[in-house]
Amino acid sequence: MSTNAQSPKAVVEVGAADLQGPGVVFCPNPKQALWSNHPRVYIDVATTGEGKCPYCGTVYKLKDGEHVHAH
Repeated sequence: MSTNAQSPKAVVEVGAADLQGPGVVFCPNPKQALWSNHPRVYIDVATTGEGKCPYCGTVYKLKDGEHVHAH
């Protein structure tokens, strides 16, 4: 029996308008059913186009064609 048998993690597509501050999103977010299961973490999406939550494994991905504008 494997301890790595986990259900596939969610992929959340975000637009540039969804990003906070320097191009980050936070997890968990209020749209998630279990939004209070782990501490809030900020995930950099602007640098590579996607980022993964170290707690729950949710992947946040910048939508195709979206561009993050630098200040």
